[in-house]
Amino acid sequence: MGNIRSKLCFALVVLSALFVYTGCQNTIPKQELPKAELNQKVPDFTLSDMNGNSISISDFSGDVIILDFFAEWCMPCRMEIPHFAELYSKYKDKGFAMIGLSVGYLDAKGMRTFAAEQGINYPVLMNDGRVSELFRPINSLPTTFIIDKQGNIAKIYIGYRDKEVFEQDITDLLK
Repeated sequence: MGNIRSKLCFALVVLSALFVYTGCQNTIPKQELPKAELNQKVPDFTLSDMNGNSISISDFSGDVIILDFFAEWCMPCRMEIPHFAELYSKYKDKGFAMIGLSVGYLDAKGMRTFAAEQGINYPVLMNDGRVSELFRPINSLPTTFIIDKQGNIAKIYIGYRDKEVFEQDITDLLK
């Protein structure tokens, strides 16, 4: 009985690790990257933020925007959060907007706690399922869209990127 229990526990650990890995990948092979959204207008949407306020992507018209789809359980997502907080502090008064879009398991109250613990200083919107479908659908996290001042999707990143990558995009698009 103990041997079967050990094997079952091992199988559950392996399956759990596989689930986390496939849901939170750092990279996707190049052939899987969709190109259709590049250079197209960002879909307009309105969602509630973690404080219950309605926010539309069009509220940031004329700004360079980073729209980051993330989840609280995703380690690469968590690694990017401090970078986004720093970039938001540095560029928010220069025509830059940072928006996090939570696709995880937390409700608004849980997200407020998570945001405080992680030092998130930018708006976090609560996904309704429909918005993530407008953008692809989102199959891997983090997935980050860089949107230019004209509202066009300039870049799409799937997986973790260093702060310098995003900062270069911001400064290039603010010119």
